[in-house]
Amino acid sequence: MKIYHSPDDFTRLSNAVVTSGTFDGVHVGHQKILHRLKEIAGRNAGETVVITFWPHPQMVLHPEKDSLKLLNTFEEKAELLKAEGIQHLLRIAFTKEFSQLSSLDFIQRILVQTIGTKKLVIGYDHRFGHNREGSFEQLKINAPTYGFDVEEISRQDIDRVTVSSSKIRQALENSDIKTATELLGKPYSLTGRVVKGDQLGRTLGFPTANIEIDSRYKLIPAEGIYAVMVSHENYFYKGMLYIGQRPTVNGTKRVIEVNIFDFSRDIYGENLTVYFCQWLRGDKKLNGLDELKHQLKLDRIESERILKSTTFIP
Repeated sequence: MKIYHSPDDFTRLSNAVVTSGTFDGVHVGHQKILHRLKEIAGRNAGETVVITFWPHPQMVLHPEKDSLKLLNTFEEKAELLKAEGIQHLLRIAFTKEFSQLSSLDFIQRILVQTIGTKKLVIGYDHRFGHNREGSFEQLKINAPTYGFDVEEISRQDIDRVTVSSSKIRQALENSDIKTATELLGKPYSLTGRVVKGDQLGRTLGFPTANIEIDSRYKLIPAEGIYAVMVSHENYFYKGMLYIGQRPTVNGTKRVIEVNIFDFSRDIYGENLTVYFCQWLRGDKKLNGLDELKHQLKLDRIESERILKSTTFIP
């Protein structure tokens, strides 16, 4: 997949099959659109193009609402789109100036002049341009003038389970990993760098890798213990992950740390990706380190039981 970080970098195509949107999560609703995009391109010897916007438009238009967290960093989104078989990804910097672009200018400057769109596929109720003035109806009216066809994926086809990025965020914030996985079509994941902690887990017989997430916009699921799969250097391991402030030892800041089963390598400074398979329990203050060690043993037993019966597809 070719990635373009500006419309100026894009080389106009002769037969582009295009869709656009934020695609946060690349969830099952998005996948419906992408599958249709590939189907049309395959039938017509076309090339698939996804236009996406970064940062998320809400962060630019409503900076006072700083609570929005995203399911994907741009890099994660790009990897998911690549895995879906998309050929071209155009990243457009979403700024206040860009938000003033009219829908007709977007059609003419981006879809036609920059990309050379021959077929546009959009989800139901897709809006674009200044004040979200652009619509499917407007596209149908203008498409013949600019030489492309437009197709809308119906709500019935794309939204059978009322999937949305906001519903997935809500599920993760409520420890509902099952719902989030169903709506995403895959396990939710976090990627970060392993940093030094105070090595308390090692003294308890449960050494942990402390993970530092680079993006402050990335959504961190609810505090608690999770059964997870861990990816390191293209190998997968079972494990259990903790998110919380470590109340048993009077911690003062949130940490993310994973105990990787049957793993003893020194990986400080390296990246890990954890995939959330199931929530085990909430965080709680225990009566000292002995009780904490006992609880961790129970957590591992439960995690191994869950992961043994889980079909894991990253």
